[in-house]
This record gives sequence, C-alpha cells and structure tokens, in this order.
Amino acid sequence: MQIHLVNAHLTYPDWSEGTLNAAMAGKARSRLLERGHQVTETRIEQSYDPEIEVQRHLDSGLVILQTPINWFGAPWIYKRYVDEVFNAGLHSKTFLDNDGRTRSDPTKQYGTGGHLHGRGFFVAATWNAPAETFSNPDSVLFEGKSVDDLLLGISTSYKFVGYRVLEHYGIYDIFRSADVPAGIDGYAAHLDKQLAALG
Repeated sequence: MQIHLVNAHLTYPDWSEGTLNAAMAGKARSRLLERGHQVTETRIEQSYDPEIEVQRHLDSGLVILQTPINWFGAPWIYKRYVDEVFNAGLHSKTFLDNDGRTRSDPTKQYGTGGHLHGRGFFVAATWNAPAETFSNPDSVLFEGKSVDDLLLGISTSYKFVGYRVLEHYGIYDIFRSADVPAGIDGYAAHLDKQLAALG
C-alpha cells in the first residue's frame, strides 16, 4: 500500500523546533517501509504543490497527519494546506463532485458525496495536555470531551471526501512527562493496528 505522511509542524525558533514530530514521522516511515509499504512525505513548512498533493492522496490507501496541537488545533499552515489541496480535489472532481445531496433524492445526506472511499486517515499528534484531561467529566477545560471530539475539525474534512477515520495517536504532556520516548516506541504498534483495521 502507498501511505502519505503529512507533517504540519511549524517551527518557532528556540521554542518549538519540531524534533518530536520529526521523530514520530521517522518512526512511521521506518515501520511502514519495514512492512513493505511505499511512503510519500510532505512537510508543509518546506512548501508543496497542491496538484501533487491531490495525486498523492489519490494514490495512497492511508494518509497520516503528523502535527503538534497548538492552541487546540493544528498550526495555521495546515488549514492553508487543506484549503488549497481539497479545493484542487474539488475542482478536478477527484475528491468529490458535490456534498452528496441531490434535489431528486432528499434522503441523500450532506457529507456523502466523496469519492475517496476505502482509504483511511488518522492524526498522530503531540500535546502539551496530559492524557487524563480527555474524556474526563471533571476536566474544567474539556468537560468530558475526547481526543476525537477535539480533532473533529481536522478529521471531518477527510470524512467529507470519503475517508474512514481511524484511531488517532497522541503523545501527551510533552513538556513534563518522562514517557515521551515510550510514546514514540508505542507508535509502531498503533500503526500496525490501523493497517490491520484497513484490511
């Protein structure tokens, strides 16, 4: 299978250099190559061609977004990437023709017009937030919301064009936890599990 890795890290000198996200992307690349897959990679910060990105999505059975979570979302360069790449996929009618609804059949739902069925997508993220703050009704900030809830704005773009959203992966509490190396090591098993889920 061809797999496309999209790294959305945006460098902030002397604060966020991207080493952890690069390490996670490297772990994914090596594991996928070990398993006999082909891997393409885009580091958004280093520029990209939207038309090439459309083709990489079309050629890939799995897309992985590697990103830090900054202010509760991916860096702003990722939003620009989605706007440019998904609009190119809309204009070429390769990602979708429309939103799925038709005037002739009112039972067809919004969000069912995508062409990219049979493919998977998940987010591999680095978080300052500790894992125990998610899905916790006592969390003052998230009030019981899950990681899936917080990543909905990212994953829904892929679901809208037909992707199956798989289980996301995170390394949490990255500035305080001693478990970051274990989080990187554990990523390989997560990749295997998502590939098995795709069949």
